[in-house]
Amino acid sequence: MTSVTAYAAPSEAAPLEKTTIERRDLGPHDVLIDVAFAGICHSDIHTVRGDWGPQQYPLAPGHEITGTVAAVGSEVTRHAVGDRVGVGCMVNSCGECRQCRRGEEQFCENGATMTYGAVDRDGTITQGGYSQQVVVTESFVLRIPDALALDVAAPLLCAGITTYSPLRHWKVGEGSRVAVVGLGGLGHMGVQIAHALGAEVTVLSQTLGKKDDGLRLGADHYYATRDEETFRTLRKSFDVILNTVSAPIDLRAYLGLVDIDGAIVCVGAPPEPLALTVGSLIGGRRSVAGSNIGGIRETQEMLDFCAEHGIAAEIEVIPASDINEAYERVLASDVRYRFVIDASTLDA
Repeated sequence: MTSVTAYAAPSEAAPLEKTTIERRDLGPHDVLIDVAFAGICHSDIHTVRGDWGPQQYPLAPGHEITGTVAAVGSEVTRHAVGDRVGVGCMVNSCGECRQCRRGEEQFCENGATMTYGAVDRDGTITQGGYSQQVVVTESFVLRIPDALALDVAAPLLCAGITTYSPLRHWKVGEGSRVAVVGLGGLGHMGVQIAHALGAEVTVLSQTLGKKDDGLRLGADHYYATRDEETFRTLRKSFDVILNTVSAPIDLRAYLGLVDIDGAIVCVGAPPEPLALTVGSLIGGRRSVAGSNIGGIRETQEMLDFCAEHGIAAEIEVIPASDINEAYERVLASDVRYRFVIDASTLDA
């Protein structure tokens, strides 16, 4: 085992603090990564604060990780020392179930091993990317294309794939009419990706405060949902609505914006149930669906797509000492559009 510097939550009620965590020795199929950057995802905050269930502490979050390969195990063939790589929300899965064989490791029937807060193969609790180094089995290490800088690439490992996967699954392309609800960490990626896929893109946000950003990122239209006229003007205007917010919305109102055979796809996870009537679905053969991240194969596809189309996260790079302040700013929606931790500052 190797001790590395990290920022971790000592309890659900305490701020994150600098500490040391243990990384396992390299196995034959393991890759040791020197972390360069780690994005701050809203999920990090929910998890360490116990919003999604009890955790074992101390817990270092972070599942948007980029860096370079420092060492490889004796049987590693996919990566070499010096490679630019990334790690997303998963670090392992059973590899044998039907979903894993399909390349959908996020749906592993025996439970994917998440990057932090999960039981690892050696029985320890996984620790995330707010740290100097990580050790990950080679099949869950992704290649970062040269066209993507490591800092702007980090949020793609969660925010990018979380929006790319449903847009591909629901076959968004030329002629598709897509609305993105919310222009935040997820939404600003969804707008760019949907635009690059050829869709006509509309942002639905509470106000017009970020309209200039939305249009610059590729949206064709931008509407304020606090204006009731929006829901009359846009009735039956969309094939897919990508709901990226983690707060309650009036699903029945938004379903009125979905055309026949269209879908609302939720990728945000509000803590409260959302009300829905069956009649609002069957009247137009509409669907309300959810989508998780993507598998490793699709995540690599997303990275390559973003590199090809010049898509990257818009970020604010911070030193590790500012993590707790950044958490409060995320909760106040005071970031455009993703905080990224400079891992070189962990020892500062």
